[in-house]
Amino acid sequence: MAILVTGGLGYIGSHTVVELINNGFEVVIVDDLSNSERFILNNIEEITGKKPVFYPFDLRRKELLTQVFDAHRIDGCINFAASKAVGESQLKPVDYYENNLFSLINILQEFKKREISNLIFSSSCTVYGQADVMPIDENTPLKMPESVYGKTKQMGEEILIDFAKAYGRKVSLLRYFNPIGAHPSGKIGELPIGIPNNLVPYVMQTAAGIREKLSIWGDDYPTEDGTAVRDYIYVVDLAKAHVAALKKLMSDQSGETLIDTYNLGTGRGSSVLEVVKAFEKANAVEVPYQICERREGDITIAYADPAKAEKELGWKSETPLEESLRTTWEWQKYLNSRNS
Repeated sequence: MAILVTGGLGYIGSHTVVELINNGFEVVIVDDLSNSERFILNNIEEITGKKPVFYPFDLRRKELLTQVFDAHRIDGCINFAASKAVGESQLKPVDYYENNLFSLINILQEFKKREISNLIFSSSCTVYGQADVMPIDENTPLKMPESVYGKTKQMGEEILIDFAKAYGRKVSLLRYFNPIGAHPSGKIGELPIGIPNNLVPYVMQTAAGIREKLSIWGDDYPTEDGTAVRDYIYVVDLAKAHVAALKKLMSDQSGETLIDTYNLGTGRGSSVLEVVKAFEKANAVEVPYQICERREGDITIAYADPAKAEKELGWKSETPLEESLRTTWEWQKYLNSRNS
């Protein structure tokens, strides 16, 4: 029983691969290494004792994807393959639409041709835009996202819903909030290429002296301390949710169309400054920062109501913020040792 994990050497993908292997699944990874590095594959093997099959190519190359499906009996797919930086997506919209949507369509063409089901889509809370009411549950109305990245996620969901309805397939749309942290082993974690676009990697690199100061994008939001509020979820907890969602899809024997949608978060919002202070406390380090103007595409506040995932998947996020941030620093120290 093989599960295709696209973007499987990336941040969330690599942690999900570990959890899949720990749950007895055979894993086939496709990753173009545009936002990951090959040594992660070896580290996955060190953590699990098993080395996944790995194909290094861009999913837009349909002929190579067909070869993977020819070579393996694929029983399902978890699709992480996407460009993900909100700020960059505003500067390179065409690149984001092409990469994030064409790769998904190519996977679905193979699923359609081979009558495969069980596809999990790495979606995002950005599909809600700036929600009017907190916390955000699955019945919260979708809005046009503020960023091109968010738009690609919303379009991807629509494509998958149409696919499932037209061909009677099973899909799960996982709308998660802000993943942070690293594996307890310290051997896999978020590995941004160039200047980080997400908060916690930038905090981590600033604490390590790689960046001079952390840029906080705006302190005039209508929040308690003026900085934007997000729901920060530990990446290993998030990875376990993917496995739970996959098991639910695969256990369904009704033969009917199944479209699951889950919000994955902690149910609690934390501001940017709260995260910075929690990181400093967890790791006994200082993070110098500067306040900058708001960044285009960012929203004010977003945090999840994860009750549906707990009820239907038996899953909930249990790792505290400070513990998540402690693992982040262990990952940075590992990277420092590799580069020394």
